[in-house]
Amino acid sequence: MTTQIDSGRSIDTTVLPIILAVSFGHFLNDLMQSLIPAAYPLLKENMGLTFAQIGLITMVFQGTASILQPVVGRFTDRRPLPFAMAAGMASTGSGLIVLAWTTSYPVTLAAVALIGLGSAIFHPEASRIARLAAGMRPGFAQSLFQVGGNSGSALGPLAAAFVVMARGQVSIQYFAAVAGLAMLVLWGVGRWYVAEGSHRAVARMSRARDVAALPPRTVRLAMFLLIVLMFSKMIYSVSFSSYYTFYLIERFGLTIDQSQLCLFIFLVAVAAGTVIGGPIGDRIGRRRVILWSILGILPLTLVLPWLPLIPNVIVASLAGLVLASAFPAMVVYAQDLMPRNTGMVAGLLFGLAFGMAAIGAAALGVLADMWGITTVYMICAFLPALGLAGFFLPDPRN
Repeated sequence: MTTQIDSGRSIDTTVLPIILAVSFGHFLNDLMQSLIPAAYPLLKENMGLTFAQIGLITMVFQGTASILQPVVGRFTDRRPLPFAMAAGMASTGSGLIVLAWTTSYPVTLAAVALIGLGSAIFHPEASRIARLAAGMRPGFAQSLFQVGGNSGSALGPLAAAFVVMARGQVSIQYFAAVAGLAMLVLWGVGRWYVAEGSHRAVARMSRARDVAALPPRTVRLAMFLLIVLMFSKMIYSVSFSSYYTFYLIERFGLTIDQSQLCLFIFLVAVAAGTVIGGPIGDRIGRRRVILWSILGILPLTLVLPWLPLIPNVIVASLAGLVLASAFPAMVVYAQDLMPRNTGMVAGLLFGLAFGMAAIGAAALGVLADMWGITTVYMICAFLPALGLAGFFLPDPRN
């Protein structure tokens, strides 16, 4: 039965089950995607890859998502495709099956492109629906949505360590069953959108038209500064997601399984930081969260390359926690700037995140081949200094 949305109070109600459902879909999506970097040591050994080739795998995977996400978001703002999220999961599952059986580097690139396509379809539409279901708590909803993804990313290294590393590359295909489960969950979210979410979307668009638009110059300045801050955040983050295991193995002589466990600890901290960022932004403002989460970790990143193993893992995890709180605040901040285009804005920021991570991973791989992975971490330590740009972010509420 269709639920009519005919009052301001009703569209301001937080629909927690839908937010939890898209968060769970995000968890399953990023669990599958995180198998790619988590399995890098195995792929490197099986195919004799260089760091530059590993960086290219990340570039193809994340670059595919980067290019397509803003396009998908812009399209679905105008013509929603609530069941497309389930179709995206089918693309991801297909890519995992191909990746499980390939012994060819070009086919590996094609497989990760399929997984990237699934991500491009899922993220902007899921983020838009989370915003619709948020009511008056957009930061909370965005954090809950994103923590699902970060939790999935955190479990990826464990899945790789205990399943893929133990059973070999072919075992990656087992995780295609996860794509099937995600398709069922997201099909249910699509049905909610048809019954109720579409009415919320119409009501919110009407409300957005009644709100005075910010000057274009203010929007352009804010988006430029967000891109600068996103660059700092994503390049530093990808140095961990793609290369932290290699860094720990080279510097401290850890085994692959031990290094995967350390990566898991780091990613759990990232997930915790994501939970914190949105609700705090709802209370004290997104601008403050963005500023201090990026610039505030600079002392941690500068000391990190010089620490022994256990302090290194602790400080890295703390830096990841603080840094991760920025992204939910960034997404909601940008959606506040352009409330009529929430899907496009989410797709743009997710796309930028994936694209910067893709280019960064490739560049860092080249640098690691030239100068060594330890030197790369010494260079990346200065990236959070770009957080100074946060002082110039305008407040969209003024």
